Amino acid sequence: MAIMQCTVLVVDDDPHIRELLAFALQKAGLATREAADGEAALADMAERTPDLVILDINMPRMDGIETCRRIRAQGDLPVLFLSSRDDEIDRILGMELGADDYVTKPFSPREVVARVAAILRRVHRRPPPQTPGRFSIGGLSLDAEGWRAKWRGVEAPLTVTEFSIVRTLADAPARVFTRDAIIDRVYGPGFAMTDRTIDSHIRNLRSKFAALGGVDVIETRAGVGYQLGQCQGEAP
Repeated sequence: MAIMQCTVLVVDDDPHIRELLAFALQKAGLATREAADGEAALADMAERTPDLVILDINMPRMDGIETCRRIRAQGDLPVLFLSSRDDEIDRILGMELGADDYVTKPFSPREVVARVAAILRRVHRRPPPQTPGRFSIGGLSLDAEGWRAKWRGVEAPLTVTEFSIVRTLADAPARVFTRDAIIDRVYGPGFAMTDRTIDSHIRNLRSKFAALGGVDVIETRAGVGYQLGQCQGEAP
């Protein structure tokens, strides 16, 4: 599916923001739908699943955090969080819930469109030729074409971004990736993102694999970054 055939659900209690984002996304060739709160968003998704959800954190009735929890309980639909404040707790909690990216208000509509496009490209692009379709080391196995990761045959419920990160590490198991290198590989060169966001995704990945017994999938190299671990199911 081409990115321009994708549909984005914009969820925010401010009609002006919904209108602003819908206009910018439509100008970029994306179809849009709108919802004013989490309950309305879930009802909309039950009728027609979008390709990505832009989700405000601070909303009445059902906020973005609870809405994201319910979305994640149903699958790995990409989520981009919006917040009216630059609150680190909100950002970390959002990432640990499985959000693919995070933008703080006030924002540039062009930036939001660029981040949406980057997420959708990762969802729909084919694996690069140099990357094998399947990868296996120890208890870890990756299916690049199916976007699935398993630990000893049990699938880990990864988001698109989480899968992209572990696949990046698996592409070069001996290499230590800096946070900037991970951002470049996952999002594209020059993409603006903080180191803390990558750290939150790594923490989430470790938690999901550890729940299945994969306690050594990702190794931290102090002062440098991250690399693929031994994947033997033993604490490093």
